[in-house]
Amino acid sequence: MDLFFKYLTYEKRYSPHTLTSYRTDLGRFAEYLAQTYQLSDPAEADHTIIRSWIVSLLQNKMEARSVNRKIACLRSYYKFLLKTGVISQNPMLKVTAPKAGKKLPAFLPQETMQQLFEQIEFADTFEGWRDKTVLELLYGTGMRLSELIGLTENAIDFHKKTIKVLGKGQKERILPLNASLENCLETYLKHKTLEFPDNKPAALLVTAKTQPLYPKLVYRIVKHYTGLVTTSQHRNPHMLRHTFATHLLDNGADLNAIKELLGHSSLAATQVYTHNSIEKLKAIFEKAHPKA
Repeated sequence: MDLFFKYLTYEKRYSPHTLTSYRTDLGRFAEYLAQTYQLSDPAEADHTIIRSWIVSLLQNKMEARSVNRKIACLRSYYKFLLKTGVISQNPMLKVTAPKAGKKLPAFLPQETMQQLFEQIEFADTFEGWRDKTVLELLYGTGMRLSELIGLTENAIDFHKKTIKVLGKGQKERILPLNASLENCLETYLKHKTLEFPDNKPAALLVTAKTQPLYPKLVYRIVKHYTGLVTTSQHRNPHMLRHTFATHLLDNGADLNAIKELLGHSSLAATQVYTHNSIEKLKAIFEKAHPKA
């Protein structure tokens, strides 16, 4: 297992978040094998044993999407074992993933986002401007949580009005800065310089103790401020990414352009946002058409 995770880290360059999830999933699978089949090595499991674990997860009311993530982990693991010669046959070839119903991405209306940035007061302090910058970056660029945390000051080019993001698989992409975000970044950086005059951290977004922001803190920031303008239960960083993409599409942006901005590897991942727009069109049609 240690070799597998080194392979994912250094060769496949998986994100820390994915690695944590895979460690948890593989650990729970190993526990199941030990308790149910007295197997100490997952390499000894065949497709019937793997299927029995999947059935047990579904019987415990786990959502199909979560089960499929665990299956994806096992697919990677057994592919690795096959590649390194630990096993001669891949048991996952006989394992079928359960069908998961597609959920439409949750997003906030444009009026709600306007209210967040125009009516909510942020403290005129380092932390107040940092929190506002977090929200402006997530909604203004559609970047992922891991990309936000990994930003450095060098990533910003105020002359070209762009920011460089390091995405999945260490792929770089350049994102444009809107005027509001640019002003927010400039003010935040001034406060950051005043806050840490002797030892300014290289990470763009930091805590009061000069450490880079961590996921739980970003979640808290997003949940707190969006809670001031909405009662939605989906108040998290990824929801702002969905909001960014949906608002672009609603305002006529090309789907391929949205794909590039989001850093998706295929258009299929981006097309989910068209469903939100179709629902909006249906609502307008039903409200406005005489025969609706």
